[in-house]
Amino acid sequence: MRAFFREVAVILVVAVVIVSGLHFVAQDYVINEYCMEPTLQEGQRILVNKLVYKFHEPERGDVIVFYPPPPYDSAAVPFIKRVIAIPGDTVEIKGGAVYVNDVALDEPYIKEPPSYTFSLYEIPEDHYFVLGDNRNVANDSHRWGVLPLRDEEGHQNIIGKAWLSTWPLDKWGLVINYPLKEQLVNSAGE
Repeated sequence: MRAFFREVAVILVVAVVIVSGLHFVAQDYVINEYCMEPTLQEGQRILVNKLVYKFHEPERGDVIVFYPPPPYDSAAVPFIKRVIAIPGDTVEIKGGAVYVNDVALDEPYIKEPPSYTFSLYEIPEDHYFVLGDNRNVANDSHRWGVLPLRDEEGHQNIIGKAWLSTWPLDKWGLVINYPLKEQLVNSAGE
């Protein structure tokens, strides 16, 4: 009987360690708005890779989950958007196209071209320009500015990279990210 309880205790300890480790590496996130359509739909569940940005910075085309910058309450539901420009890049939106470093992007993931303009802007160090794939309804950098890597107290704003869609089952699979190289090659017609 003593051996049985010892085995149960070991199994429980191992289970707690595994669950704790998973929480450190991944986080469940529910899409709660229409800003990422058609890539992600409201109510869809995804796993967010919280470990990836410990090894490298976010890249153009990554779909990220982050705490919203002021004036939004950082305790509010995190936002999800696509990284369009990184520190040192220039971004401009005009004529229904997004330009990064003076090159129009080929964006097969957007719902429709943006119907607004955004003047040429250079992304400062430790900031990112993020847009929703549903450009004309998304609350994103074209409205509130660039996303700082850290908040005023030095805490990381970016939770992680959207990684795996888990629900509904017909949407199961990796979340598609579009690296800038792929968008530039496509926009050049190659």
